[in-house]
Amino acid sequence: MDKAINNQSKLTKKELRQIWYRWGFTHLSSMSYEKLQAHAWAFSYIPFAEKYYKHDPEAKRRLLTRHSMFYNTEPQTGQIINGIVASMEEEIALGHNVPEELPVNIKATLMGPLAGIGDSLIQGIIVPILLSIAMGMAAGGNAIGPIFYILSYGILGPLISYISFHYGYKLGVNAIDNIIGDNVKRITDAFNVLGIMVVGGLAAGNIVLNSELEIPMGESMRSLQSVLDGIFPKILPLTMVLLAWWLVSAKQMSATKVILILTAITSVGVVIGIF
Repeated sequence: MDKAINNQSKLTKKELRQIWYRWGFTHLSSMSYEKLQAHAWAFSYIPFAEKYYKHDPEAKRRLLTRHSMFYNTEPQTGQIINGIVASMEEEIALGHNVPEELPVNIKATLMGPLAGIGDSLIQGIIVPILLSIAMGMAAGGNAIGPIFYILSYGILGPLISYISFHYGYKLGVNAIDNIIGDNVKRITDAFNVLGIMVVGGLAAGNIVLNSELEIPMGESMRSLQSVLDGIFPKILPLTMVLLAWWLVSAKQMSATKVILILTAITSVGVVIGIF
């Protein structure tokens, strides 16, 4: 290892922020089925390469090559991996006894578990909660609803990303023990359960579907909806949610097709007087 490289200082806060925001804000800007988010990884390490390998073109080539391999995880919580890898690459650049394949192995090992945790947390809990608040604000055409969602997620998403990156960098390779194995399964299961509860609450509170039919009850007629509410409140919205879930999971339909099917069902139901 070149002495000039050994004498380099560690990454500054500014340089760490460069790695963080370069990947954090470009991870989906250049994608392919072959590499997915890998292009942004290589892009994020260009300043790193200029700092440590400016006079070593071969080492720079190896750095950018190993970070151009396939990569895909949840972007916000996945920044933990970016922090760990930044710590490892720093050790390599400073001439410490860290093999160059270690960052690649870390990425391959952790991107799956972090995707499970991140999707459960971000898509299963945070996004539905923010959307439910925004939809409540937007009732009656109030523009505050969508503005609230844009601003709140625009702040919360980068905040989670920033904290995750620096947490991963601080722990370095020691963070692996806290992320893989039984720990990740327990965390993912907990987030999945909480996510299901959140989605269930949103379905009951925001999906409105009532029957207009009347059925005979003795000598009088009674609303079918009141009978259903007495047996199982919100059973019609639940039925539609379960139908949508079945179409997506069992029939592998896209969200667009499911929306069109649900729209057709409700439209026909309204025309013939069921809903």
